[in-house]
Amino acid sequence: MRAILSGLHHKKTLQELELELIDVPEPFDDLMVTFLEKQTQATLTLPISRIVSSRVVRLRIDANDLQIPDSEQREFSWELYLNLQQNATRGLIQVESEYLSNRHQLTLTSFYQLNSDANGMALFNLHTQQPESEFAINAINLQDNQLQITGPNRLNNQKIENQRLVLKNQAADSTAEWPISKMGLHGLFSATIPLEELAANTAQELYIRSTVNGQDLEQRIVLGKSLAGQVTQAITPAHRLVILEKRYNNGIRVREMAAPTVVERLGHLPSKVGGATKLLSVLMDKVNLVYMRRLFKRGHRAYEQPTLIFESFGGRQVSDSPYAIYQLFTQLYPGFRFIWSIDRSQKRFCKENGIPFIIRRTAKWVRTLEKASFWISNARFPAWVKKPSYVTYIQTWHGTPLKKLGLDIENVSMPGTTTTKYHANFVREANRWDALVSPNDYSTQIFRSAFGFNNQILKVGYPRNDELINSSADDIVALKEQMGIPLDKKVVLYAPTYRDNQFAEKGKYTFELPFSLDDFKQQYGDDAVLVLRMHYLISNALDISGYEDFVYDMSNHPSISDLYLISDMLITDYSSVFFDYAYLKRPILFYPYDYHVYKDELRGFYLDYEKDLPGEIAHNETELLTMIGEKLQTPDMSANQKFMDFYHRFCAIDDGLSSLKVVNYVVQQIEKNG
Repeated sequence: MRAILSGLHHKKTLQELELELIDVPEPFDDLMVTFLEKQTQATLTLPISRIVSSRVVRLRIDANDLQIPDSEQREFSWELYLNLQQNATRGLIQVESEYLSNRHQLTLTSFYQLNSDANGMALFNLHTQQPESEFAINAINLQDNQLQITGPNRLNNQKIENQRLVLKNQAADSTAEWPISKMGLHGLFSATIPLEELAANTAQELYIRSTVNGQDLEQRIVLGKSLAGQVTQAITPAHRLVILEKRYNNGIRVREMAAPTVVERLGHLPSKVGGATKLLSVLMDKVNLVYMRRLFKRGHRAYEQPTLIFESFGGRQVSDSPYAIYQLFTQLYPGFRFIWSIDRSQKRFCKENGIPFIIRRTAKWVRTLEKASFWISNARFPAWVKKPSYVTYIQTWHGTPLKKLGLDIENVSMPGTTTTKYHANFVREANRWDALVSPNDYSTQIFRSAFGFNNQILKVGYPRNDELINSSADDIVALKEQMGIPLDKKVVLYAPTYRDNQFAEKGKYTFELPFSLDDFKQQYGDDAVLVLRMHYLISNALDISGYEDFVYDMSNHPSISDLYLISDMLITDYSSVFFDYAYLKRPILFYPYDYHVYKDELRGFYLDYEKDLPGEIAHNETELLTMIGEKLQTPDMSANQKFMDFYHRFCAIDDGLSSLKVVNYVVQQIEKNG
């Protein structure tokens, strides 16, 4: 017996879910559907309201009933179960889904969507307490010499009145408005702005005005997903260039400027040649991959001398816990052989620091990996890398998990894979690890479930954090002098996470700081400096021109622990950096400027983001600038009970000897194996 969610219909302000029944015995009059909320385990049971045919029934529901009264919870995820109460047959059948809905706005601050989990089971997701000042659209494009926008024109199935598109020129303090009259698919509008009507040489923000229940509204237009797949550049017949940009707050900016001349375009010819070179490079990489796979299939014998291979972030860095282990290992046991697996970009660093290395994806790299005794890495090796039985693979991982990992990601939307394939590959890779380093009990439990990991866990803390515990005040002064950071000023570290929706197109990423550097400098520039630590994918998209005396971009500094040590406070959002920073017992401020979008559209969290954090949350730029001053006045958080509760839960295990414990583990394995 099976029940499948196959459709959604609207009946005034109610919702009708359509279910297809397979091998379910009649009569259907006695059928019920039970909703189970995944987090609270609350239930709601409703009768089938309409029998369409011998295989199709409908259930009428008010989506507002799926919000639990007096709950502080903002998101509710309900599973559906067909509830059989017939004489001969009783029980529950979980409802599958072949239907995924768009976002349906219930009120200005709540909406619902029908989705499916990783196993194809139906989910009714209700989102409440959303910002009233934002209006989510479906798509935006530059086509046919027009700016084209598609978005909803209904609120709980009631038509939104008097919708108009608005462009705001903040610099000139002016606005322009266009009526929305064209209706698209049911529940959607399709609106246009002629590009010839855009003001010249401007950067304008996109808004929408409307009337809802007699109330006139102006809302900022937002797009939760990336602009990938949409047309974001156009040249008008008047030879003007128009560009769409997605801002840090998911808003849309429209730029209008003179299009490049023929001479300027010719100046870009080298980049086209570079594009052809890049294409050739991609083809060569594919040929090399086939060659690497064949090399791994050949038999190898281990080196007689114990040989340890280290790798960090797939060879992109010489850093993190593998580097901490390497440094101690070479000090205590210089008689072993140590080799770093690196990309070519790290050759200079290794040569300057006397670090032995091999270049990834070369024949020598394959031979060395296959003949080594130990692999120590903080990320996954490619699935096609063959691990011999005599190799001990130690995985240090790279952070205490806040965002869902591995098997705990219910829907994987990365290109080139499916949820099922992603889960299978994750488990297959994880169980090649002979030992996995964990920083606390919380992480151990997650690693077991998210990785499907059944081998040994070394709950010793992260070796990279030994530096935080063992460094002195003189060490911190030396670090500041080395980096050129003023000794007489406070240091504010901003280290946000990478967002999937910062992807623009293949090889290109966008980023814009979510606060004004001018306001920051005006308020704190005399007493503090700002250090930025951005994700490597977007670090090159950052422009701090004109602020070099106040802002220091340390995105490419090899050790983030150094940045922790020199800073007086941390600002972050969803990055797990705060778990490590808490070791210092210094203030942490959270600035999730797009929290509702990030949580809804990207990956979920293991912790309750609003309750379990070791610091306060700034919801907007004004709160951020105010709270920075407050935090800088409280350099030590030892007296803060909430902070110390977090510290004891996540940090207490690390005593500054994590690297030594891993080294001892490896040495024991060497002695055991003779």
